[in-house]
Amino acid sequence: MRKQVIKSSLAVLLLFLASFILKFNLLLPLMLVVIFIFLETYNSFKPSGCRFSQLLFLFLVIFAIGLWCFEKSLEIYFIPFVLIPMLVIILWQNLVISLLMILACGFSLGFEFGSLNLIALFFISGIISTVLLVNVRRRSQIIRAGFIAGLFQSLTWALIQNFRVVDGINPLFFFFINGAACGIAVVGFLPVFEYLFGIVTNISLLELSDFNSPVLKRLMLEAPGTYHHSLVVGNLSEAACEAVNANALLARIGSYYHDIGKIDKSEYFIENQKIGVSKHEDLTPSMSKLVIINHVKEGELIAKRFRINPRIIDFIRQHHGTSLVYYFYRRALENEEGEEISEEGFRYPGPKPMNKETAIVLLADSVEAATRALKEPTPNRIEQEVQKIINNKFIDGQLDECDLTLKDLEKISGIFIRLLTSIYHSRVNYTQETRANNHHKPTKEDSHQ
Repeated sequence: MRKQVIKSSLAVLLLFLASFILKFNLLLPLMLVVIFIFLETYNSFKPSGCRFSQLLFLFLVIFAIGLWCFEKSLEIYFIPFVLIPMLVIILWQNLVISLLMILACGFSLGFEFGSLNLIALFFISGIISTVLLVNVRRRSQIIRAGFIAGLFQSLTWALIQNFRVVDGINPLFFFFINGAACGIAVVGFLPVFEYLFGIVTNISLLELSDFNSPVLKRLMLEAPGTYHHSLVVGNLSEAACEAVNANALLARIGSYYHDIGKIDKSEYFIENQKIGVSKHEDLTPSMSKLVIINHVKEGELIAKRFRINPRIIDFIRQHHGTSLVYYFYRRALENEEGEEISEEGFRYPGPKPMNKETAIVLLADSVEAATRALKEPTPNRIEQEVQKIINNKFIDGQLDECDLTLKDLEKISGIFIRLLTSIYHSRVNYTQETRANNHHKPTKEDSHQ
């Protein structure tokens, strides 16, 4: 809390100093300080990866455009009212942040230039465009939202003017063009803001989910067992994220890529090995450990080579945290009796998961592999295995850096148990005699049909 007070105080001083030097309304810094204090105090409303500096940059962009328009005595319809609301909702998918930015932009510009019309236009068009772009998945949705926002801008201006007919070019047409142009501009500038802010949007995520992409195609052809494992982990992670209000799409796509480091040495991982054949039989536990742990580094290198978004690379780096490679650590203890074996030497380098999505993928990755290894995966055994693994990860401190609560873990556990039971439940083993006895014999009624 002390850090928050210090940050807030510095923000107040800097912004009021800027307002004094640049001679603009004091409401501008006040609005920004309110947003800053709100975000720092109530972290639950703050989306993952969102920084105050990013919001400040977007705010100053629209404020500078508005200031330029008034200095040049340009008409009000030259201000891109929905540009910032559209960018904010697409980048962070957070209604609270979007609403705060709409209010900040509208009130600051409205009071700065003494125009209540600005507030009305910002608020109505901003709310409409924001609602239309919640969970946006296609670029065409952005353009459509821009056209619809333009219609509402025209309608709002018509209501403000009491539908009076204006001589010459009707400004209603320009308000409509304003909204449409904002939609097109957002489509063009979106990749730039994704790169600058290090954010991956739903649109980019869906592009990464293309199974014909070079990386996923290699994974499918060269490590088919890992590919199937990644799909199941993706389904588990997506369902769990939906239950705890995390980014389900991000978790699913991150799951697809989390094990791409296994491509080059796929035969060393159990899901790709033939029954009874293991490459590790010819290696010492220490060498086997190096091969297993190295898939994280290899995956990161492959991802960077193909310029995959840093948010996806986080899943590759964090999906094991600093977990112990227990099997080979135990083998080392058995084979090298009398020698001191360091547990730290058999742990992944980390880092531990930093957010809900990467933490859920870590859990899903572990429970899927363990459940698949069960000889008789009955519902009861699956439940015990899932709860044991989640408890072990919690006790081992792998979830210390993320904001998952105990209630979240309970929900996640329930989701995993339900889905894994439906995937890996034991089939009834019908004997030849049972199948023969149950074979359908024609009855008298059947012979007449």
